[in-house]
Amino acid sequence: MAGAGSLIKSGFRSGAGRVLLGGLVLLFTACSPISLSSLVANLNRQTDLDLVCDGAPAYLLMLDSLIACDPGNAKLLINVVKAYAAYTAAVAECGRPSRAVTLSRKARDYGFSLLRIKFGITPDTTLEQLPSLLAGAGRGDADYLFWGAYGWASWVANQDGSPAALADLPKIEKLMLRVLALDETCYHGGAHLFLGIYYGSRPRAYGGRPDLARKHFLRALEISGRNFLPALVAFAEHYARPSFDRKLYVRLLDEVMAYDLKKVPDLTLANLVAKRRAKKLLAAIDEYF
Repeated sequence: MAGAGSLIKSGFRSGAGRVLLGGLVLLFTACSPISLSSLVANLNRQTDLDLVCDGAPAYLLMLDSLIACDPGNAKLLINVVKAYAAYTAAVAECGRPSRAVTLSRKARDYGFSLLRIKFGITPDTTLEQLPSLLAGAGRGDADYLFWGAYGWASWVANQDGSPAALADLPKIEKLMLRVLALDETCYHGGAHLFLGIYYGSRPRAYGGRPDLARKHFLRALEISGRNFLPALVAFAEHYARPSFDRKLYVRLLDEVMAYDLKKVPDLTLANLVAKRRAKKLLAAIDEYF
Protein backbone atom coordinates (compact mmCIF):
# COMPACT_ATOMS: atom_id res chain seq x y z
CA MET A 1 0.00 0.00 0.00
CA ALA A 2 -3.40 6.50 6.29
CA GLY A 3 -5.57 8.52 8.50
CA ALA A 4 -9.32 8.15 8.83
CA GLY A 5 -11.00 10.88 6.81
CA SER A 6 -9.29 14.25 7.17
CA LEU A 7 -8.33 13.85 10.82
CA ILE A 8 -5.03 15.47 11.66
CA LYS A 9 -2.70 14.00 14.20
CA SER A 10 -3.49 16.40 17.04
CA GLY A 11 -7.22 16.20 16.46
CA PHE A 12 -7.22 12.42 16.35
CA ARG A 13 -5.59 12.25 19.77
CA SER A 14 -7.78 14.93 21.31
CA GLY A 15 -11.27 14.62 22.78
CA ALA A 16 -12.73 16.37 19.75
CA GLY A 17 -10.97 13.89 17.52
CA ARG A 18 -12.49 10.97 19.40
CA VAL A 19 -15.96 12.49 19.07
CA LEU A 20 -15.45 12.95 15.34
CA LEU A 21 -14.16 9.39 15.00
CA GLY A 22 -17.21 8.14 16.89
CA GLY A 23 -19.44 10.04 14.50
CA LEU A 24 -17.71 8.46 11.53
CA VAL A 25 -18.16 5.02 13.05
CA LEU A 26 -21.89 5.66 13.38
CA LEU A 27 -22.06 6.78 9.77
CA PHE A 28 -20.23 3.71 8.53
CA THR A 29 -22.04 1.18 10.67
CA ALA A 30 -25.34 2.69 9.58
CA CYS A 31 -24.36 1.83 6.01
CA SER A 32 -24.13 5.43 4.91
CA PRO A 33 -23.69 5.92 1.14
CA ILE A 34 -20.61 8.07 1.81
CA SER A 35 -18.00 7.68 -0.94
CA LEU A 36 -14.82 5.90 0.00
CA SER A 37 -12.72 7.06 -2.94
CA SER A 38 -11.75 10.33 -1.27
CA LEU A 39 -11.01 8.55 2.01
CA VAL A 40 -8.71 6.03 0.35
CA ALA A 41 -7.06 8.83 -1.61
CA ASN A 42 -6.44 10.68 1.66
CA LEU A 43 -4.92 7.52 3.14
CA ASN A 44 -2.39 7.46 0.33
CA ARG A 45 -1.55 11.17 0.71
CA GLN A 46 -0.48 10.89 4.34
CA THR A 47 3.00 12.16 5.18
CA ASP A 48 2.85 11.17 8.86
CA LEU A 49 3.51 7.45 9.10
CA ASP A 50 2.91 7.48 12.86
CA LEU A 51 -0.59 8.79 12.21
CA VAL A 52 -1.15 6.00 9.71
CA CYS A 53 0.06 3.41 12.20
CA ASP A 54 -2.17 4.78 14.97
CA GLY A 55 -5.29 5.56 12.96
CA ALA A 56 -5.50 2.90 10.26
CA PRO A 57 -6.84 0.06 12.46
CA ALA A 58 -9.97 2.05 13.35
CA TYR A 59 -10.33 3.06 9.71
CA LEU A 60 -10.15 -0.56 8.57
CA LEU A 61 -12.80 -1.54 11.11
CA MET A 62 -15.08 1.05 9.53
CA LEU A 63 -14.49 -0.50 6.13
CA ASP A 64 -15.29 -3.95 7.48
CA SER A 65 -18.60 -2.56 8.75
CA LEU A 66 -19.45 -1.16 5.34
CA ILE A 67 -18.71 -4.46 3.65
CA ALA A 68 -20.88 -6.29 6.17
CA CYS A 69 -23.75 -4.03 5.11
CA ASP A 70 -23.20 -4.45 1.38
CA PRO A 71 -20.94 -7.47 0.66
CA GLY A 72 -21.76 -7.58 -3.04
CA ASN A 73 -20.73 -4.00 -3.83
CA ALA A 74 -17.75 -4.25 -6.20
CA LYS A 75 -16.97 -0.51 -6.05
CA LEU A 76 -16.84 -0.71 -2.28
CA LEU A 77 -14.72 -3.86 -2.35
CA ILE A 78 -12.10 -2.34 -4.62
CA ASN A 79 -11.56 0.52 -2.17
CA VAL A 80 -11.37 -1.86 0.78
CA VAL A 81 -8.74 -3.99 -0.98
CA LYS A 82 -6.73 -0.83 -1.71
CA ALA A 83 -6.88 0.23 1.94
CA TYR A 84 -5.90 -3.16 3.33
CA ALA A 85 -3.10 -3.55 0.78
CA ALA A 86 -1.73 -0.10 1.62
CA TYR A 87 -1.69 -0.78 5.35
CA THR A 88 -0.20 -4.25 4.84
CA ALA A 89 2.68 -2.62 2.95
CA ALA A 90 3.18 -0.01 5.69
CA VAL A 91 2.74 -2.13 8.80
CA ALA A 92 6.37 -3.29 9.00
CA GLU A 93 7.40 0.35 9.30
CA CYS A 94 4.93 0.66 12.17
CA GLY A 95 6.99 -1.81 14.16
CA ARG A 96 4.32 -4.50 13.79
CA PRO A 97 5.58 -6.78 11.01
CA SER A 98 3.71 -9.80 12.36
CA ARG A 99 0.42 -8.01 11.63
CA ALA A 100 1.11 -8.21 7.89
CA VAL A 101 0.03 -11.86 7.81
CA THR A 102 -3.43 -11.15 9.21
CA LEU A 103 -3.90 -7.94 7.22
CA SER A 104 -2.84 -9.56 3.97
CA ARG A 105 -5.33 -12.37 4.59
CA LYS A 106 -8.10 -9.77 4.74
CA ALA A 107 -6.78 -8.17 1.53
CA ARG A 108 -6.83 -11.61 -0.11
CA ASP A 109 -10.34 -12.46 1.05
CA TYR A 110 -11.76 -9.15 -0.12
CA GLY A 111 -9.84 -9.62 -3.38
CA PHE A 112 -11.45 -13.02 -3.78
CA SER A 113 -14.88 -11.48 -3.26
CA LEU A 114 -14.12 -8.93 -5.96
CA LEU A 115 -12.92 -11.59 -8.41
CA ARG A 116 -15.99 -13.74 -7.74
CA ILE A 117 -18.48 -10.91 -8.18
CA LYS A 118 -16.91 -9.48 -11.33
CA PHE A 119 -15.52 -12.55 -13.08
CA GLY A 120 -16.85 -15.69 -11.38
CA ILE A 121 -13.33 -16.58 -10.18
CA THR A 122 -13.03 -18.41 -6.86
CA PRO A 123 -10.05 -19.86 -4.93
CA ASP A 124 -10.92 -23.25 -6.45
CA THR A 125 -10.87 -22.01 -10.03
CA THR A 126 -8.20 -23.90 -11.95
CA LEU A 127 -5.52 -22.35 -14.11
CA GLU A 128 -7.16 -23.90 -17.17
CA GLN A 129 -10.54 -22.32 -16.37
CA LEU A 130 -9.24 -18.76 -16.07
CA PRO A 131 -9.07 -17.86 -19.80
CA SER A 132 -12.75 -18.57 -20.39
CA LEU A 133 -13.80 -16.64 -17.27
CA LEU A 134 -11.71 -13.64 -18.33
CA ALA A 135 -12.61 -13.73 -22.02
CA GLY A 136 -15.45 -11.25 -21.68
CA ALA A 137 -13.52 -8.71 -19.61
CA GLY A 138 -13.10 -5.26 -21.12
CA ARG A 139 -10.86 -2.27 -20.48
CA GLY A 140 -13.25 -1.02 -17.80
CA ASP A 141 -12.69 -4.22 -15.84
CA ALA A 142 -8.91 -3.84 -15.59
CA ASP A 143 -9.01 -2.03 -12.24
CA TYR A 144 -11.23 -4.68 -10.66
CA LEU A 145 -9.08 -7.49 -12.00
CA PHE A 146 -5.85 -5.85 -10.89
CA TRP A 147 -6.96 -5.19 -7.33
CA GLY A 148 -8.53 -8.61 -6.95
CA ALA A 149 -5.23 -10.16 -8.02
CA TYR A 150 -3.19 -7.69 -5.95
CA GLY A 151 -5.03 -8.56 -2.76
CA TRP A 152 -4.29 -12.22 -3.45
CA ALA A 153 -0.62 -11.48 -4.22
CA SER A 154 -0.27 -9.46 -1.01
CA TRP A 155 -1.20 -12.58 0.97
CA VAL A 156 1.22 -14.80 -0.95
CA ALA A 157 4.04 -12.33 -0.30
CA ASN A 158 3.47 -12.60 3.44
CA GLN A 159 3.45 -16.41 3.70
CA ASP A 160 7.22 -16.87 4.10
CA GLY A 161 7.55 -19.03 1.02
CA SER A 162 4.79 -21.48 1.94
CA PRO A 163 4.53 -24.06 -0.87
CA ALA A 164 0.73 -23.88 -0.74
CA ALA A 165 0.82 -20.10 -1.18
CA LEU A 166 3.46 -20.20 -3.92
CA ALA A 167 1.27 -22.65 -5.83
CA ASP A 168 -1.19 -19.78 -6.34
CA LEU A 169 1.33 -17.63 -8.21
CA PRO A 170 0.68 -19.04 -11.70
CA LYS A 171 -2.99 -18.10 -11.34
CA ILE A 172 -2.07 -14.57 -10.22
CA GLU A 173 0.37 -14.36 -13.13
CA LYS A 174 -2.46 -15.24 -15.52
CA LEU A 175 -4.67 -12.52 -14.02
CA MET A 176 -1.93 -9.90 -14.27
CA LEU A 177 -1.19 -10.81 -17.87
CA ARG A 178 -4.86 -10.24 -18.63
CA VAL A 179 -4.65 -6.85 -16.89
CA LEU A 180 -1.84 -5.94 -19.27
CA ALA A 181 -3.96 -6.92 -22.24
CA LEU A 182 -6.84 -4.77 -21.00
CA ASP A 183 -4.97 -1.71 -19.72
CA GLU A 184 -1.26 -1.87 -18.92
CA THR A 185 -1.34 1.59 -17.31
CA CYS A 186 -3.61 0.40 -14.48
CA TYR A 187 -2.25 1.57 -11.09
CA HIS A 188 1.00 3.03 -12.40
CA GLY A 189 1.82 -0.10 -14.40
CA GLY A 190 1.22 -2.30 -11.35
CA ALA A 191 0.78 -5.49 -13.38
CA HIS A 192 4.19 -4.91 -14.97
CA LEU A 193 5.64 -4.43 -11.50
CA PHE A 194 4.14 -7.70 -10.23
CA LEU A 195 5.46 -9.59 -13.24
CA GLY A 196 8.90 -8.03 -12.86
CA ILE A 197 9.05 -9.27 -9.28
CA TYR A 198 7.58 -12.66 -10.24
CA TYR A 199 10.06 -13.33 -13.03
CA GLY A 200 13.01 -11.73 -11.27
CA SER A 201 12.75 -13.24 -7.81
CA ARG A 202 13.37 -16.85 -8.82
CA PRO A 203 16.56 -18.53 -10.06
CA ARG A 204 16.58 -19.51 -13.72
CA ALA A 205 16.47 -23.18 -12.74
CA TYR A 206 13.09 -22.58 -11.08
CA GLY A 207 11.47 -20.52 -13.79
CA GLY A 208 13.23 -17.21 -13.25
CA ARG A 209 13.45 -14.96 -16.32
CA PRO A 210 15.66 -11.97 -15.48
CA ASP A 211 15.61 -10.50 -18.99
CA LEU A 212 11.81 -10.51 -19.02
CA ALA A 213 11.75 -9.13 -15.46
CA ARG A 214 13.93 -6.22 -16.57
CA LYS A 215 11.56 -5.41 -19.44
CA HIS A 216 8.57 -5.33 -17.10
CA PHE A 217 10.37 -3.15 -14.55
CA LEU A 218 11.44 -0.68 -17.23
CA ARG A 219 7.91 -0.50 -18.61
CA ALA A 220 6.49 0.10 -15.13
CA LEU A 221 8.95 2.95 -14.63
CA GLU A 222 8.03 4.40 -18.01
CA ILE A 223 4.30 4.27 -17.28
CA SER A 224 4.70 5.89 -13.85
CA GLY A 225 7.20 8.48 -15.04
CA ARG A 226 9.52 7.10 -12.32
CA ASN A 227 7.20 8.65 -9.74
CA PHE A 228 6.04 5.36 -8.17
CA LEU A 229 9.04 4.60 -5.96
CA PRO A 230 8.09 1.00 -5.06
CA ALA A 231 8.89 0.14 -8.70
CA LEU A 232 12.42 1.48 -8.33
CA VAL A 233 12.97 -0.41 -5.07
CA ALA A 234 11.58 -3.64 -6.56
CA PHE A 235 13.83 -3.22 -9.63
CA ALA A 236 16.81 -2.96 -7.29
CA GLU A 237 15.79 -5.89 -5.08
CA HIS A 238 14.49 -8.31 -7.68
CA TYR A 239 16.69 -7.58 -10.67
CA ALA A 240 19.85 -5.63 -9.82
CA ARG A 241 20.66 -7.59 -6.66
CA PRO A 242 20.12 -11.12 -8.12
CA SER A 243 22.12 -9.99 -11.18
CA PHE A 244 24.94 -8.75 -8.91
CA ASP A 245 24.72 -5.35 -10.58
CA ARG A 246 25.83 -3.17 -7.69
CA LYS A 247 26.06 -0.02 -9.81
CA LEU A 248 22.42 -0.28 -10.95
CA TYR A 249 21.33 -1.25 -7.43
CA VAL A 250 22.88 1.87 -5.90
CA ARG A 251 21.68 4.14 -8.70
CA LEU A 252 18.07 3.01 -8.31
CA LEU A 253 18.05 3.32 -4.53
CA ASP A 254 19.83 6.69 -4.60
CA GLU A 255 17.13 7.90 -6.98
CA VAL A 256 14.51 6.84 -4.45
CA MET A 257 16.28 8.63 -1.60
CA ALA A 258 16.60 11.85 -3.64
CA TYR A 259 12.94 11.91 -4.70
CA ASP A 260 10.77 14.80 -3.47
CA LEU A 261 7.60 13.34 -1.93
CA LYS A 262 5.72 16.55 -2.73
CA LYS A 263 6.04 15.87 -6.45
CA VAL A 264 3.05 13.47 -6.58
CA PRO A 265 0.98 13.88 -3.39
CA ASP A 266 -1.37 10.99 -4.24
CA LEU A 267 1.56 8.56 -3.93
CA THR A 268 2.96 9.93 -0.68
CA LEU A 269 2.35 6.94 1.58
CA ALA A 270 3.63 4.32 -0.89
CA ASN A 271 6.64 6.48 -1.70
CA LEU A 272 7.40 7.18 1.97
CA VAL A 273 7.44 3.45 2.73
CA ALA A 274 9.63 2.87 -0.35
CA LYS A 275 12.10 5.50 0.87
CA ARG A 276 12.40 3.76 4.23
CA ARG A 277 12.96 0.44 2.51
CA ALA A 278 15.60 1.96 0.21
CA LYS A 279 17.46 3.41 3.20
CA LYS A 280 17.63 -0.02 4.86
CA LEU A 281 18.77 -1.70 1.65
CA LEU A 282 21.55 0.84 1.13
CA ALA A 283 22.69 0.45 4.73
CA ALA A 284 22.99 -3.33 4.25
CA ILE A 285 24.53 -3.24 0.77
CA ASP A 286 27.72 -5.06 1.80
CA GLU A 287 25.63 -8.06 2.84
CA TYR A 288 24.60 -8.58 -0.77
CA PHE A 289 27.62 -7.51 -2.84
